[in-house]
Amino acid sequence: MKRPLQALLVLLLLGALKLPLEQAATAHLRAEKLLTPRVDLGLRENLGQMGFAASLGGLRSLVASITYLRACGAWENVRWGAVDSLFQLTTRLQPRYTHYWDEAAWHMAWNASSHYLNNEKLNPALREKLSYEHVLRGRDILLEGLRMIPDDARLWHTLAELYERRDIQPAKAAECYLKVGELTGNLRFRRLAGYQYAKAADRALQLKGYELLMESYRANQRPPSLINTIKDLELALSIPAMLRIPEARVAPGAVR
Repeated sequence: MKRPLQALLVLLLLGALKLPLEQAATAHLRAEKLLTPRVDLGLRENLGQMGFAASLGGLRSLVASITYLRACGAWENVRWGAVDSLFQLTTRLQPRYTHYWDEAAWHMAWNASSHYLNNEKLNPALREKLSYEHVLRGRDILLEGLRMIPDDARLWHTLAELYERRDIQPAKAAECYLKVGELTGNLRFRRLAGYQYAKAADRALQLKGYELLMESYRANQRPPSLINTIKDLELALSIPAMLRIPEARVAPGAVR
């Protein structure tokens, strides 16, 4: 009895010594984003016992694929609440997969929002309210995704488009386009940021837009929209005549 007891004590001691090393290694791998984050235990309520067990058993990708397909089915049946709930499960299971965040936001801010806005069975005030609420839901999904993968250019780009076309906040759209340009090195996004700053009411932001657009102008990137926006800003900012670009405004539809 004495020898087995000694062996058991040795095993327990080795286990106690090994545990901190394993925990430190796991923490390092998660910090370096080489290990998938642990599953939120709140998923147990939403996925049920089998799905939750499978997610803990290394089948998170498979379960996420299933919830994603169910979300697509809910979309086809115009069940927006179910679409949102199922995409929440999907993104929690695969929080570093860009496509899930991007599509979830698209369904809310574009599809669901447009559905409610064009639903003539509702009174106009309610249509606008529901439409805008879903735009904001799409925005929140993108912001949550960017907390998980902050350097994802695709999510920043979608957020920029949301602020430009759905929530109509030019300054925020410009900031997001600048972030995309920073992440991709593509100067086109700096020009897009310039267009958005040009729409702002604040003179300081208009000046920032002017500088960004002049940056593209000096790089010989001169589409008609750029020429016309610069001309508008020259007037709005009272740019001295000697500093103004020589081109005239381009008529809509004209080819330069």
